[in-house]
Amino acid sequence: MVSLFWRTFLFLSLLLLGCIFAWLQTFRALEFKPRALQSAQQLATMVNLTRAALVHADSIARVSLIKTLVDQENVRIAVREPSDTFLLYDQDELGRSISEALAGMLGENTIVAREMNGFRGLWIGFEIDQETYWLLADPERLQVVEGFTWLVWLAIAIGTSLLGAAVFTRLINRPLKLLSVATSQVREGDFQDKLLDENVPTAEIREVNIGFNRMARQLRKAEQDRTLMLAGISHDLRTPLSRLRLETEMSVTDPEARAHMAEDIEQVNAIIDKFLDYARADHLTLQTVALADVVRQASQPLFKHEQLKIKIQVPDRIRVKSDPVELRRVLSNLLENALRYGHTPSPPQEGGAGTVEVDVYASETGRWVTLTVRDHGPGVPDAVLGRLTEPFFRADQARTSALGSGLGLAIVSKTLNRMGGDFTLGNHPQGGLMATLKLLKA
Repeated sequence: MVSLFWRTFLFLSLLLLGCIFAWLQTFRALEFKPRALQSAQQLATMVNLTRAALVHADSIARVSLIKTLVDQENVRIAVREPSDTFLLYDQDELGRSISEALAGMLGENTIVAREMNGFRGLWIGFEIDQETYWLLADPERLQVVEGFTWLVWLAIAIGTSLLGAAVFTRLINRPLKLLSVATSQVREGDFQDKLLDENVPTAEIREVNIGFNRMARQLRKAEQDRTLMLAGISHDLRTPLSRLRLETEMSVTDPEARAHMAEDIEQVNAIIDKFLDYARADHLTLQTVALADVVRQASQPLFKHEQLKIKIQVPDRIRVKSDPVELRRVLSNLLENALRYGHTPSPPQEGGAGTVEVDVYASETGRWVTLTVRDHGPGVPDAVLGRLTEPFFRADQARTSALGSGLGLAIVSKTLNRMGGDFTLGNHPQGGLMATLKLLKA
């Protein structure tokens, strides 16, 4: 995909190049005919003056005149003999135009040649009282601009035009570049008072910057209000939950009922924590992290579950750029998700809930590290696989024991995106759900 800079630069370059070539053709067309007429008039004037001087000069003065013409004007006079051989001055359109113009000015018998008896030059044959003469003029009088000179000037014009197009394109696209950077900052949760300059001289860009900054401030206020509201809800809910927990321990005599009630209260607390994690607005701090250490830290609390078997294959050498706290929370979410839903399809053992096998392995590809967390459970139907990362969505028909808030995978996807990575879900060919984390290699 071509960027806006290069597309604008290309359009400006094509426009300028087209104008240069049009100017060149126009200049050549307007310069050609006047140049031919001017050259013909100069030559005709020279011939007429020479003719008049020779006619009115005596024999002694004529010799002196011819010598003066040779010394000062580089013009030679010779008698034209019938045996003279010559090549007409008609090798290009300019030469033919000059020859026709001279014939019209000096008479039909006028000859313009580029070579006479093997001698190259600008030879003009004319008559004086029935006598014929040759006048040898300087060929540089008709010298035209050579192709190489045109190429040099054309290269200079094109180079200057392209440089100017690049400068103008950069100036035009700079506000859009700044807007793109500011948009990325807002997307990452960085709401500053003035992300864009509100004092730029261009009125349209100034209005856009002012509107964007106002939008960023409103988003920051909305984010702060949401965080404050969730914190208040969390506080207001946890207080009665704590009283319920205390009342349960003191008033419920049936141990089984007490355990179930305590479990329900803990589940509500866990759901509140999920809400707060999803609404988290703090910024990530990316640093170099040993991936194997984070995986071990995230899986350590889950080893107490006897039905869970975790197989970790993450080399110690792998380093990634991430926030270690957030990455550990991501892995904990995935492992808890596998523990909750990844039971093997085989019938569970008596008195148990069945075993859960989880494979965690990593690989390196270029500048990326791919971490895969795979369970051996029933997997998820392809029809709902793409919606698992949507907030509050749960594929209950595939995982009937769903008791969470439906935010776990949404939190994972959101966090990976904020760390510059990627998160995808898929069914393993041999069964089970496979979560793939793509992280930047340090």
